[in-house]
Amino acid sequence: MKEELQRWHSPSLNREIETLVFGHGGYPIILFPTSMGRYYENKDFKLIESVRNFIEEGKIKIYCPDGIDSLSWYNKHIHPSERVKNHIWYDKFLLEELLPLATSETGRNKVITAGCSFGGYHAVNFAFRHPWAISHLFSMSGAFDIRGQLDGFYNDDAYFNNPIDYIPNNMNPELWQLKIVLGTTDRDMCRADNENLSGILHQKGINHWLDIRPNADHDWPIWREMFPEYVYQI
Repeated sequence: MKEELQRWHSPSLNREIETLVFGHGGYPIILFPTSMGRYYENKDFKLIESVRNFIEEGKIKIYCPDGIDSLSWYNKHIHPSERVKNHIWYDKFLLEELLPLATSETGRNKVITAGCSFGGYHAVNFAFRHPWAISHLFSMSGAFDIRGQLDGFYNDDAYFNNPIDYIPNNMNPELWQLKIVLGTTDRDMCRADNENLSGILHQKGINHWLDIRPNADHDWPIWREMFPEYVYQI
C-alpha cells in the first residue's frame, strides 16, 4: 500500500500543513481526524488498515489532513468569534488547496468526505457547504451541533458552520445528489445527533442511510467495521 506524507505551506492557514496520503488512484476520500486529532490518527487507530484492500486495488485514495481544532473550535483561549473564523480558514484550505490536490491526482471531479466522531462533523459540514464538490459522505458517530463549542456566542459565521441550523434552509439542488451515510450505534453518545440530522434530511426528502449498529460504543472498533462496508458501496 503506497503511503506518502505531503507537506506544504498553506496560504489559507499561513502555516505548514501536513496530509498523509494512502493509495495510487481511485475515488479520492478526505478522511478527517477526531477532535484535536492529527493527520496520522486514522493510521494509528487502524482505520486505514480496515480498507487496505480497496486502497491496494486502486478503488480509493485516502487523504488524511491535519486538523486545527485546537486552534478553532476547542481553543478556549480566544473569543468564540475567532474560533469560528479560524475554522473558516480551515474550510478555505480544504476547498482551495486539498480538494484541488485530490481531484487532480485522481482525475476525479468530486471527492468523498468521511470521519469519525468530531471528524464526522467536519465531513458533514464540508459536504453540505460545498455539495457540488462531493459525491459521497460517510459520517461515523458524528456530532453536528457546534454551539456547545461557542460558550453562548452565535453569529452568521457560526450559523453557516452549524449543519443542523443551515441545512433546513439550504435548497442547493446538489444536496439531493449526495450519497449519505450517517453511522451510529445504540450506545453512541452521538446517537441523538445522528437521529436528529436524519430527521432533518428526511423532511427535505434527501435520501440517506441512518445506520444504527447494535451492541457497540462510540469507539474505533465499530468504526473499523463501518468504514469498509461504506466504501464497498461506492
